[in-house]
Amino acid sequence: MKRVFLLLLSVIFCAGVFISCTKKDNGQNVLTVAASPEPHKAILELVADDLAKENIILKITEFTDYITPNEAVESGEQLANFFQHVPYMESFNNEHGYHLVSAGNVHVEPLALYSSKYKSMSEFKAGDTIAIPNDPTNEARALLLLDSINLIMLRNGAGLAATPQDIEENPSNFAFKEIEAATLPRVLSDVDGAVINGNYAIPAGLSAAKDGLLVEGKDSPYANIIAVKQGNENDPRIKALIKALQSDKVRKYIVEKYPNGEVVPAF
Repeated sequence: MKRVFLLLLSVIFCAGVFISCTKKDNGQNVLTVAASPEPHKAILELVADDLAKENIILKITEFTDYITPNEAVESGEQLANFFQHVPYMESFNNEHGYHLVSAGNVHVEPLALYSSKYKSMSEFKAGDTIAIPNDPTNEARALLLLDSINLIMLRNGAGLAATPQDIEENPSNFAFKEIEAATLPRVLSDVDGAVINGNYAIPAGLSAAKDGLLVEGKDSPYANIIAVKQGNENDPRIKALIKALQSDKVRKYIVEKYPNGEVVPAF
């Protein structure tokens, strides 16, 4: 009886070790990525099969804000995220004491000024209200876009830290409404114009090339990246992901899916 009992314990122990090791092995091959819906999630889904061939299971979690994905990567809940550019990431790091780094560029989504009231920049009137993103980096990016055609003039050196308080000249006396980036498409009809990020403009049916009255150049330095916590950029799963994303397959997909330049390869 004792012998049977010991044998049973041995079987249970071995089974437990097997299950534990199986989970551990599987866990090592799972790649968790937090991503914005479009185009980020769609691009990731495109390479899921390529990663599977390397025994890497890609698990994508969709987020619609700019804060939670970074919290998830910093805490280790997600290994990577795909929604932001380096200037925003660095600003977020400085503000929150985080340790995020770029593992590689993927694409650029040109920022654009849209309006549901006007069809050209010349139609804007004095005193009109323009909505801009309220996060530090994209707010500055929006103001720099307006400054590029002298719609406003920012003080020298404002750069990526620019806010409406850095506007030195505003000939048309435009009012600027600072709004969360994800909300901008929904308030477009309530303002005279709105500067909207590509990843929020695209799901709203807006095309920078067709609908944008003022569009950021394709040479924009704001490439969207795969962001990871410092130290994880050399993780084999991340290396495999970057290789898959910076491929001819993804380049062709972007060019064919967004022929009007709403999304541009950045590799």
